Amino acid sequence: MYFLGLDIGSSSTKVSVVDAKTGACVAATHYPKTELAINAPQAGFAEQDPETWWSCIKSGFNELCATNKFEPSQIEAIGISYQMHGLVCVDAEQQVIRPAIIWCDSRAVEIGDKAFNELGAEQCLSKMLNSPGNFTASKLKWVKDNQPELFAKIDKIMLPGDYIAMKLTGEATTTSSGLSEGVLWDFSANELNHTLLNHYGFESNLIPRLVPSFGDQGQVSVAAAAELGLRAGIKVTYRGGDQPNNAMSLNVMEPGEVAATAGTSGVVYAVTDKNAADPQSRVNTFQHVSHTDDATRNGVLLCVNGTGRLYSWVRGLLNTQGNEVSYPALNDLADQVPVGSDGLVMHPFGNGAERVLQNKNIGGHMRGIDFNRHQLGHIVRSAQEGIVFALKYGFDVLKDMGVSSELVRAGKGNMFLSPIFVEAFVNSCNVSVELYDTDGAEGAARGAGFGLGYYTNREEMFKGLAVVADYQPQADKVDAYAQAYEQWKQYLEI
Repeated sequence: MYFLGLDIGSSSTKVSVVDAKTGACVAATHYPKTELAINAPQAGFAEQDPETWWSCIKSGFNELCATNKFEPSQIEAIGISYQMHGLVCVDAEQQVIRPAIIWCDSRAVEIGDKAFNELGAEQCLSKMLNSPGNFTASKLKWVKDNQPELFAKIDKIMLPGDYIAMKLTGEATTTSSGLSEGVLWDFSANELNHTLLNHYGFESNLIPRLVPSFGDQGQVSVAAAAELGLRAGIKVTYRGGDQPNNAMSLNVMEPGEVAATAGTSGVVYAVTDKNAADPQSRVNTFQHVSHTDDATRNGVLLCVNGTGRLYSWVRGLLNTQGNEVSYPALNDLADQVPVGSDGLVMHPFGNGAERVLQNKNIGGHMRGIDFNRHQLGHIVRSAQEGIVFALKYGFDVLKDMGVSSELVRAGKGNMFLSPIFVEAFVNSCNVSVELYDTDGAEGAARGAGFGLGYYTNREEMFKGLAVVADYQPQADKVDAYAQAYEQWKQYLEI
């Protein structure tokens, strides 16, 4: 028996197959091999065609089948992870009406801020645990205000993972965890957020039928099975946004447990049993996938949009002259530079409005440049340190809310592949870090097994998941990074 995990990102789609009995990942890939395009029809916009995600799933799964490492007919359940906060609009025939407005799109910032002021902080933070901000509901309001002819055609709105589940099963569904990430869930009433729906003038029938995060979400249709090369009737049994799913993939399920990731964006995600909200809305609280009616489990999420995006931008600049500079080569350059990059400071805020900066879009900055002192290695190291310091800035907010931890779990991938990045993170935040060899697609496959009922507890679900590296703060470096962080903060203008 096998479980299939799908992780629909904005850069690529990952596909993994996990052996149910051993818990081992028997095959994994991502598609395409280069980053997916993000269309920006104007400044601050970010869109993708949802059909592209479906095509990537088909291509990636075909690639896995060609390995002959598993028998597709023995796949029993499918789990889905997906990029959060996106908006997909479909008509009554389940056809996409317009490109998806994805997570890093900033067009709805003013709409959300206006709603927050009109509804009031007390009502927003008590019911939604967030400002309406730049989330899915506010993006839909933008469509309503600016493209009324398209809005009138909408039968259902969905998050990216809901769209993929619909393509698999033929039915539009969503989860309360997913609705919470779109600020469409009322935590105080444990139901659909009618307050914001009414404020924005939305009918509740735009929202698909609710299904559990773990459990029966439908079965693969005959049409989808034919497209994918699977058998019809396979159950879809798990769905989670990429950050709740990343936490789940790392066995972060209970209060006091913390996960981190540093891909295109950087995230610290802390689980709590409280309906916690930041009065300044610099971090967000969403319903975690492990939440039940009997046990509150929320995830407080700190996000920095420009994490890996900044680092890939730096690398891209170096590659423009035909010289292929690898990420390990960049790390070698940075390793020649001391902590603090000799005063060169970089702010990684060039990928849209930043929640941790109260939805301001201040852009990326490089400060303190000394033409006689700073070389390429300083730029590379200051980029990594700048990313870490932005995460540290938000980590302090989590501490003030009482939901942080002295241990952070992360997958050994993306920025966490860099020893300099890990060193900076550990010593800046003064936490221990455990790294695991897993990813969102593998986690989604494990989630599918739990949702199917094959795994009945955490021990069974995470067998085969082991720490591959751990790091502890170093007293001398904690002080050095603290000084560098203070310099970074002095240059920060928000």
